[in-house]
Amino acid sequence: MPILNHREEIRRRSLPAESTLPESSAQVRFAEPADEEKAEAFQRIRPGLFATCVNPGCRSGWLHLWRSRSTPVFEQGWTCSPECTLARMLSAVSREMNSRRGAHETHRHRVPLGLVMLEQGWITREQLRRALDAQRAAGSGRLGHWLMTQKSASEEMVTRALGLQWSCPVLQHENYEYSALTASMPRLFVDAYGALPLRLAAGKVLYLGFEESLDAVLALAVGRMLGLRVESGIVPESLFRPAHRRMLDARFPSVELVEAISLPAAARALAKSVERARPVASRLVRVHDCLWLRLWLRPNGGPLPEMDSVEDVVCSIGNVE
Repeated sequence: MPILNHREEIRRRSLPAESTLPESSAQVRFAEPADEEKAEAFQRIRPGLFATCVNPGCRSGWLHLWRSRSTPVFEQGWTCSPECTLARMLSAVSREMNSRRGAHETHRHRVPLGLVMLEQGWITREQLRRALDAQRAAGSGRLGHWLMTQKSASEEMVTRALGLQWSCPVLQHENYEYSALTASMPRLFVDAYGALPLRLAAGKVLYLGFEESLDAVLALAVGRMLGLRVESGIVPESLFRPAHRRMLDARFPSVELVEAISLPAAARALAKSVERARPVASRLVRVHDCLWLRLWLRPNGGPLPEMDSVEDVVCSIGNVE
């Protein structure tokens, strides 16, 4: 997997495994509870004296009253044993896989950038032809870059055209506090998918910037993991690149990378991580061909976790078709 070439604070494990993971480009809007509700949610998922194991196949019949463990909690449910944690993880991994298989991804055709600008009257046919010829001769470079290089269009004009092409807003950022947003996702995703968390509005909406094209799968995964509404948009190149470099230099939550060649092996590895950390909350989502497991080590009532209160596990599964 190319994503595993990025360096992180990691512990690598090679495991046998099986199958594929889900793919989705669903809309990225999620209801966000108030901070008080989040704190109450953490309290609700903590097992009480008479809580029972949430694994439907659990045969122990033990109440929490007779168990010495109050954690781990995985996807709002307490498990009474490593076996039950594994059963729950197998179900979650299967859920993500099935959602990918069931979602027949259709490529949404987008009007080429040059035609968008031509229709808007921002460039002429001759300017478009010259930019395309230069791009073809060089064998690299985006069309917008060549239009700007040839002085046929400004950066603002190209950015506006990208916004029209993707039907998304153009996002600006002022007083960018990247260090406050690094807990929103692993550094690996920021680097590999060209994402830039910009700001959190009213504790409910996370704005996610991209330079050239949106990544709906990543935005969906972040929204599911954090329980936030995610709004994606295009950021002008001159603002995006320096901000993205600063973000990558910042401190992120620790991450463990796991390689597996089958879904059962992936579930076993992820279940072991849950059992090791004994989190007060944890959740699993898919990001492209990887599974992202986040472990909350202590309750956190804010919209974004504190840096040292979470750990991430990113599992890459081989033979994904």
